[in-house]
Amino acid sequence: MRKNVLISGASIAGPALAYWLGHYGFKPTVVELAPALRDGGQAVDFRGETHLSVLERMGVLAELRRIQTGGSPMHFVDERGRQQLHLPAVFAGGAVEVLRGDLARVLHEHSLPYTEYVFGDSITSLTETAGGVQVTFRHSAPREFDLVIGADGLHSNVRRLAFGSEDRFVRHLGYYAATWQLPNYLGLGPGSVGYNTPGRLASVGGDHRDAANARAFFVFAAPRLAYDRRDPEQEKALIADAFAGLGWEVPRLLDSLRHAPDLYFDSISRADVDAWSTGRICLVGDAACGATIGGMGTGTSVVAAYVLAGELALANGDHRAAFTRYESTLRRYAQGCQKGGDRTGKFLAPGTIAGLRIRNGLLSRSFFLNWMLKQGQKVSTIALPDYRAKLSQVAE
Repeated sequence: MRKNVLISGASIAGPALAYWLGHYGFKPTVVELAPALRDGGQAVDFRGETHLSVLERMGVLAELRRIQTGGSPMHFVDERGRQQLHLPAVFAGGAVEVLRGDLARVLHEHSLPYTEYVFGDSITSLTETAGGVQVTFRHSAPREFDLVIGADGLHSNVRRLAFGSEDRFVRHLGYYAATWQLPNYLGLGPGSVGYNTPGRLASVGGDHRDAANARAFFVFAAPRLAYDRRDPEQEKALIADAFAGLGWEVPRLLDSLRHAPDLYFDSISRADVDAWSTGRICLVGDAACGATIGGMGTGTSVVAAYVLAGELALANGDHRAAFTRYESTLRRYAQGCQKGGDRTGKFLAPGTIAGLRIRNGLLSRSFFLNWMLKQGQKVSTIALPDYRAKLSQVAE
């Protein structure tokens, strides 16, 4: 059985999938557009028994617990800095919260013994043949692989090349989000302080690793905007326009944006793909069923990587059967988690004064907050096969 697998994307789903494929005897290659692993970034979380059991089976749970942030409490204030709402660390941080860059590094290190990584490159074409997929790259020489997996996020390049244009699969949910690093001039600790007006949130929180730095996080309501995603100056102008004239710390935060070296800016959107595979090409994580924020995408990506690799190992070369079982096992689960992202913009930046008051009032009540946490744990739970045990039985 030929087992050369190309994975596009070295963030979360890609290295997690590479780890499991390598563990089962495959030869994964990961190609990543960025020149190196991305460091730092926003905190991401895992919640519920399903997420934690997969991390434990990977052998990374203890390491992630050692580097966890301890959670990120959220404070919402009015223009004069008076507290309107406090959300405890467990609300945003789940059972284990780590910086996205730290998680990517851990997954990368654990997959390295099995995996070839190619940074600073991307796929330019995919041509399926009877025995594999012919792949061309922006910089590297063409190669042939047995399978190609798109683990390259909401704006997946593999999905565009193999399934069709992004506008067929990605739906704008009415909001945009931005984050960037700045000096910690407020002396903030872990967590964040945010200020709302209808349809807008401006927040800032201390850096978990460097007390001298902080991160701004802005959300605003807007229809789909036309701009060049490769031009940070256009993105900065859109953010500045959306928050012009606001009080609190907004003017100073916008001033820091002008010099920000690491701006992340994107729409809050979701991806819905009718079938997660076509021929020898398959999607995993946000590329298949993603939500920008609030859809438990990190946990779902790690779970999906575990299931996809396990099914490929069990299939003994029948990739069609493996892809079918992978999707049938996870589609409902992934879509249930994804629904949380539909509400993220409206939760962070309600569109009316009445909406802000209702959110603050409800979440100030401990019983309602606890109910929301329990619902999140239910949604993120699924019974997963023990693929190592199954493969041992097959070998016997």
